[in-house]
Amino acid sequence: MRVMIRYTVRPERVGQSVALLHAVYADLERARPHGLRYDTFRLDGSGSFLALIESEGDPVAAPHHRLSSFQRYRTALSEICTEPPTVSYLDEVGSYRSE
Repeated sequence: MRVMIRYTVRPERVGQSVALLHAVYADLERARPHGLRYDTFRLDGSGSFLALIESEGDPVAAPHHRLSSFQRYRTALSEICTEPPTVSYLDEVGSYRSE
C-alpha cells in the first residue's frame, strides 16, 4: 500500500518539524522495519511537506506508527500545522527507475 501525505507547518515551526522528523528517521534507521519505505520532502524551502509511505498491508498498521518518535511528531503536528495532514492513497499507473 502506498500513501501520500501533505501538510504545511507554521513558518516559525519548520525547524521544530525538521528536528522531529530527524528523530523519526534516526529511529527508523535503528529499527529497520521490514516492508517499509518512508520518504519526506520539504517543498520549495517552504513549510509544506510531502511524505510518501509504502508498507505491506494496512497503512494505519505500518511499523513506523509504533515508534515513540513518530508518535511525538504526530502529536506536534496538531499544534504546528497551518494545513493539517491530508492523506491520499496511491494506485501506481507506471514507474520508471524507482527503487
